[in-house]
Amino acid sequence: MNTELLGIIASFAITLVIAVPLGKYLAKVFAGEKTWTDFLKPFESIIYKLSGINPKEQMTWKQHLKAMLTINSVWLVYGFFVLMYQDKLPLNPDGNAGMSPDLSFNTIISFVVNCNLQHYSGESGLTYFTQQFVIMFLHFTSAATGIAAAVVFFKAFRDKTTTTLGNFWEFFVKSITRLLLPLSLIVGLILAFNGTPTSYEGKDQFISLQGDTVNVSRGPAAGMIAVKHLGTNGGGWFGVNSAHPLENPSYLTNMVEVISQMIIPIAMVLAFGYFIRKRKFAWTIFGVMTIGMFMLLIPTIMSELGGNPAIEKLGISQSTGAMEGKEVRFGPAASAYWSTVTTIISTGSVNSMHDSGMPLSGLYQLLGMMINSFYGGCGVGILNYFIYLIIAVFISGLMVGRTPEFLGHKVEAREIKIAAIITLLSPLLILAGTAIATFVFGAYGDADWAVKPANWLNNPSFHGFSEMLYEMTSSNANNGSGFEGLGDNNIFWNISTGIVLFLGRFLPIIGPIAIAGLLGAKKYIPESAGTLKTDTKTFALMTFAVILVLNALSYFPALALGPLAEYFTMIGLRE
Repeated sequence: MNTELLGIIASFAITLVIAVPLGKYLAKVFAGEKTWTDFLKPFESIIYKLSGINPKEQMTWKQHLKAMLTINSVWLVYGFFVLMYQDKLPLNPDGNAGMSPDLSFNTIISFVVNCNLQHYSGESGLTYFTQQFVIMFLHFTSAATGIAAAVVFFKAFRDKTTTTLGNFWEFFVKSITRLLLPLSLIVGLILAFNGTPTSYEGKDQFISLQGDTVNVSRGPAAGMIAVKHLGTNGGGWFGVNSAHPLENPSYLTNMVEVISQMIIPIAMVLAFGYFIRKRKFAWTIFGVMTIGMFMLLIPTIMSELGGNPAIEKLGISQSTGAMEGKEVRFGPAASAYWSTVTTIISTGSVNSMHDSGMPLSGLYQLLGMMINSFYGGCGVGILNYFIYLIIAVFISGLMVGRTPEFLGHKVEAREIKIAAIITLLSPLLILAGTAIATFVFGAYGDADWAVKPANWLNNPSFHGFSEMLYEMTSSNANNGSGFEGLGDNNIFWNISTGIVLFLGRFLPIIGPIAIAGLLGAKKYIPESAGTLKTDTKTFALMTFAVILVLNALSYFPALALGPLAEYFTMIGLRE
């Protein structure tokens, strides 16, 4: 156990060692300062020229959003048809079929919005062509979209008063050429040299210890697995994701992959401080996020190491903790760390089956996705946190009787209304979606559908409710992990989560950028004795309180019906 805990400490320490200088580097890249990657400028110039882009053309916040939504719409249409007709395209040695329209609809939205919710099994649901030219392509572009959006937010607060916020296409291209591609190359090589396949051959065969002939899927997986983690995408090449022995062969690759998930989200938080020349503010934000992470991580580890009371009652030893759904090569502690990281950061990859975790582990995973701002995804994590910041500034201003100010700009009714709408959006999508699913399951269980609602759940009672709640929460948070006891590849879940995916991605980006653009255009107010300082421990505590109160009020009833009820039922077995 001590060895496993040391592995967690080492993973987090290495993450910080990489993320801190990476944050400084990203601030310089997006500020247009000299960096060691400037040798890529000629390559970027070719991209701009071929695309008809003038990277020096300044955009307003509205123009940035228009560019972002336009290019994402193109990818939606492109990917939708390619996935449906993938069986007629090359690089399909295993003869995998094309997707149904509803599954293609869900899949392409999921990958465009950086969620990667998979209602199919990776090795049998996609071909090598679509894995690389749709899925891996979107791993790069969706992550770059989030990073570019965050840089627009950065620009709004770098200058005292501004309406020109740089060029979206320049930020987007640099996110790929200066960040995602180089890091993906390094991580991909590490994975390839440690057992992750890179072959274009079809399934291989081997004889198992029982004497059975087993067909094993493979493919050029290492590169895709690298960027899926670096870009906080999470979609697995194989159906069981990073629990698969080829996708994540050893404890070394497990550390590499879990570190890869964290470095860019943390670096973006620190880059914000360096970019706007307020380093202390960025470290304050980082401190709140880190405390939040540990408040979810520590009880999750304790829950998994404590074992399962139902198994304990059978007289079975659980000296290593709760091992159901875990890989022996990782163990429950490393799996608990991964499950916390992957849900707070919105990667959504798994190295164990979340559906098999202890009830309280499921509770903390759900909370991580509901809060969705403890580091968060690439770029969008800081945007989600910004909404909590604005609300904390507003409440603090009311408490002291002053007009709220944020970084020298007055926060007025229009900004607060936008923040309030975005704050209410997530509970609406998650709770309304779960309520509709629960109603259909209960009232129309025997409906004559291709998949009867009564057959959705493999687990009854409280855990079955948690499975539906988790699916909607994961979709809204652009996470993609799931309680896989839920039968989700049917028209109801494909369409409903597809809608939640789309709204849960773009509205929380549009809102913060709109607020930042509006604030940036206002007259700058010099700091005075009465100015609310946002880089203090007091304000950090205020922000943390806002996060806790808002999420407790929004989600406690649903959590009480699911993981909490399951937990109290389970501990009753010890009586």
